[in-house]
Amino acid sequence: MTEPSSQPFRLPRFYMPYRARMNPHLEEARAHSTDWAREMGMLEGSGVWEQSDLEAHDYGLLCAYTHPDCDGPALSLITDWYVWVFFFDDHFLDMFKRTNDRAAGKAHLDRLPLFMPMDLDAEVPAPENPVEAGLIDLWRRTVPAMSMEWRRRFAESTEHLLNESMWELSNIDEGRISNPVEYIEMRRKVGGAPWSAGLVEYATAEVPAVVARSRPLRVLMEAFSDGVHLRNDLFSYEREVQDEGELSNGVLVLETFFGCTTQEAAEAVNDVLTSRLHQFEHTALTEVPALALEKGLTPDQVAAVAAYTQGLQDWQSGGHEWHLRSSRYMNKGAVQERPLGGPTGIGTESTDVRALFDAVGAERLRAYTHVPFQKVGPSRIPELYMPFELRLNSGLAGARERLVPWAHRMGILAEGVWDEDRLAAADLALCSAGLDPDGTPEALDLSAQWLAWGTYGDDYYPLVFGHRRDMAAARLCTERLSACMPIAGEEIPAPANAMERGLADLWLRTARDMTPDQRRSLKASVDVMTESWLWELANQIQNRVPDPVDYLEMRRATFGSDLTMSLCRLGHGPAVPPEVYRSGPVRSLENAAADYAMLVNDVFSYQKEIEYEGEVHNAILVVQNFFGADYPTGLRVVHDLMTQRMQQFEHVVAHELPLLYEDFKLDRSARSVMDGYVEQLRNWMSGILNWHREVDRYRADHLADRAHGFLPDRIPASPLPLMTPPVYAPEPPAVTPAPDPVDSAAAVPAGIGAPLPSTAPPPLPFAWKASVPVPVSGPPRPE
Repeated sequence: MTEPSSQPFRLPRFYMPYRARMNPHLEEARAHSTDWAREMGMLEGSGVWEQSDLEAHDYGLLCAYTHPDCDGPALSLITDWYVWVFFFDDHFLDMFKRTNDRAAGKAHLDRLPLFMPMDLDAEVPAPENPVEAGLIDLWRRTVPAMSMEWRRRFAESTEHLLNESMWELSNIDEGRISNPVEYIEMRRKVGGAPWSAGLVEYATAEVPAVVARSRPLRVLMEAFSDGVHLRNDLFSYEREVQDEGELSNGVLVLETFFGCTTQEAAEAVNDVLTSRLHQFEHTALTEVPALALEKGLTPDQVAAVAAYTQGLQDWQSGGHEWHLRSSRYMNKGAVQERPLGGPTGIGTESTDVRALFDAVGAERLRAYTHVPFQKVGPSRIPELYMPFELRLNSGLAGARERLVPWAHRMGILAEGVWDEDRLAAADLALCSAGLDPDGTPEALDLSAQWLAWGTYGDDYYPLVFGHRRDMAAARLCTERLSACMPIAGEEIPAPANAMERGLADLWLRTARDMTPDQRRSLKASVDVMTESWLWELANQIQNRVPDPVDYLEMRRATFGSDLTMSLCRLGHGPAVPPEVYRSGPVRSLENAAADYAMLVNDVFSYQKEIEYEGEVHNAILVVQNFFGADYPTGLRVVHDLMTQRMQQFEHVVAHELPLLYEDFKLDRSARSVMDGYVEQLRNWMSGILNWHREVDRYRADHLADRAHGFLPDRIPASPLPLMTPPVYAPEPPAVTPAPDPVDSAAAVPAGIGAPLPSTAPPPLPFAWKASVPVPVSGPPRPE
């Protein structure tokens, strides 16, 4: 008879299609790491570890599994890094978490970056403890072999790993369990997998700088990180939650969020883990090869990216194997015999074929099986938590009047995507009036025009490029949009369409008084948004419902959150150091606000997107698809998440920002600026909610009365200059529009700001007309 397990839950069946492999230099690494740890003062006398602890944890085995191909010296160095990081974690627990000594913990963390100088000849302080001694020794032994770009990235990930320990300490002090979105974001930093990815580069090949910070490489690293951390949470639940009182564990987070049993939460964590591994594979097989072509990587660079990707894959399988064996974790009965048989030959020695085929069915394919244009409406709108009062700008009526002629002059109403009715239904001036209740008429106009441009672009990409399945044209359009935002007075290309004309106009009026650094920041935020439209387009073409984590993170970009917040910070000046905006609490504040706002959009736009547009980018649909749930259940989960994101915003303001002010020793002026920024974000959320409640854009009766897709009897203009753009000499419009509050005519290139002809543009190239289906009155459906 089998004895009942004392474990709090039964470990789920893991998806792990790759066989773990063992580095032959294991014993060398074990012996070296023991001697090194003793030399650094981490063993006897440290008050944290004895040699028996180090031997039981067996970090040599971890590194031999996770880095199976590097040579003996490299494996020993990497093992030393892991000894150091686990010692840091246990040292921080004993010295600061158990005692809740925030001040001492902050002082300890503040010193550690000093031991990672970019220039090895720079002076560093004398180490005062084993953590500092180990860090400077490892840094000096590692960075000579790596580029300056890698040093900066690795130092950054190391600082995140160290500094976010304060977030864990704050949660323990407050007895607070984070929500799922916050947890995954912060766990990446605290858990150290991005840091591990840097060591994978050291062991395999350094990623070329030109692609190191690109979305595909970032997603590879983040999916890898989530897989590593969620797996660790499953194995370490008993030790962390039951023995140490730790609150930062994914099983506990989902157990609390869903109000379910520990076993159910563990199964849900494993589902998310599996989804993240599928995301890793999807990115590696689709986005990375496209990136290599797009950036023109050399064969050596392509090989480096491939070796790095293989290294992350080895880490996943090796880390899993180590968790099955280390005494540090809950793994009773977890080691099972591998099935015998299966294919042999080149490429099969690292693959667990049974696991691969077990998981390749409905679980993997569910992302691609959504049937578009299902009748789901009308959208159900629950009672939404909004603790902040709405205020509207008194200049709303004037801004509404001035937005229409601006849209005409930019050509936004002449391309077959929008007309005046669609612009009126969006009522973007109303949104601006809520976002900026105290702004001048000029500021209100600029805000409304930015919102109109971004909303138009969000409609334009799936309709024009998605309808034709034309990723190449979409990428070229995105590159041209970026060229419309010069940093140092570079010439702007002649606009080829309304999006380019509108962006060039907005850029010249918004950026003319900025510093170069401010322009770079604003341009980056626009680029993030336009490039995220390519991600949506790729999913649309593949009919792929995104992974939940990838969706939530990319949705901030597609919603334009970075752009809006960048514009909010423009007038803050030097009173607030840039490091404050980059800090964990401020990023947490901004992300909570962004998530609340974009989830509001998903709730209101559900019918519009799912029923009329055939969209796959909606949080309710993502939840339905992931959990196999119906619409009401998906809505309830999203509603709960919205509420928790708003509560997190309030929590950061009440508890984390005051500590941040003290940590950075902000003076009264800087604190006032930050308090004003918090108020701007409150206005942002309340204004966006009010806008969704009031506009016709999402109403069932408006949707039922409208044609969807291209406007009837309107052929869309060519989105790209397929030939030399014609020079229009239009007649003046019948009604002269009111002038823009900001006169930018002198700074605008030819073609920007001039009204477009009221008649159709000159005939388009035959190839374009042949590739665009005739406009229809119903929603465009995939062929």
